[in-house]
This record gives sequence, C-alpha cells and structure tokens, in this order.
Amino acid sequence: MISEPIMLEPIGVIRTEFHTSSGLPIQASMSDAEGIVELYPSFVEGLATLEQFSHVILIYWFHRARPVDLTVVPYMDTQPHGVFATRSPSRPNSIGLSTVELLEIDGPLVRFRGADMLDGTPLLDIKPFVPEFDNREGSSSGWLTEYLHKTPRKFSDDRFEA
Repeated sequence: MISEPIMLEPIGVIRTEFHTSSGLPIQASMSDAEGIVELYPSFVEGLATLEQFSHVILIYWFHRARPVDLTVVPYMDTQPHGVFATRSPSRPNSIGLSTVELLEIDGPLVRFRGADMLDGTPLLDIKPFVPEFDNREGSSSGWLTEYLHKTPRKFSDDRFEA
C-alpha cells in the first residue's frame, strides 16, 4: 500500500458549454457538444503529431463531484450498484475519462466533439485512442447491457454534484 499521497498537477483546463451537471450528457458517446482543451503553455510541445489521431482520451478531475458514495444509483438504472460498477463521478479518486473526437489543434487549443464534462474541468492527461489497443472483442457490459439497447437517458441531473 502506498503510504504517501499521490500528487497530480493539471496540464490544462477543459472549456464546455455546461456550467452545471443538470442537463450534462452522461457519456461522451452520447454528446454532440463541442469543447476546447486549453493546454498550459509548458505542455504544448506534447501535442506534436496528435492531429494524426481521430479520437483522444481526456483524463480529468471531477472537480465538483460530491464526496464518495461506495453504493450509487446510476443514471441509467433505478437500482443501487457499487461505485466501481458504475461511471459515477463520486468516487474515491474523482478521476474521469472521456473518449472524444479530435477536431482541430491550434497551438495550445484542442477542439473536440463529445463534451460530457463541466466547464472549467481540470485536465490531467491526453492519450490517443487506438482501436487496436482500446477495443476488446467479446467484452460485456454487465448490468448496463439491458439498458444500452433501450433509449438511454442522455442527460444527468445534479445527484452527484457537491
């Protein structure tokens, strides 16, 4: 067990049209909203050749999530589940990730489609999405399976916001 805290420093901030969690798309794949990553100047060099990828994974901090609940009722169900069986933002470590479509890179600005995060969200990392690495044949979706083919609820309420 690690005895010392882990320190993370944001590398930028995510800008979106969403200022409260009520009405926020619940997953990037359910969102057509565009957003912009404003990368801090000292990290811009790290964007070299990223424009060759169609999608990227944004890793960020749920900065307005309420304190952790180990059992939650997620947006797409009415039954409680363990937090690790959900994508709830109220987690022991409030880390979020979204696979988004990369639209344009202009200096420190990265424009993307699939915004499902609040405006002002601290960005921790960007990784390229690689289908050969990130997709898994034969994978299952657990309790979500029965909901994925119904009309899913596409927008959140404020149940997880502090």
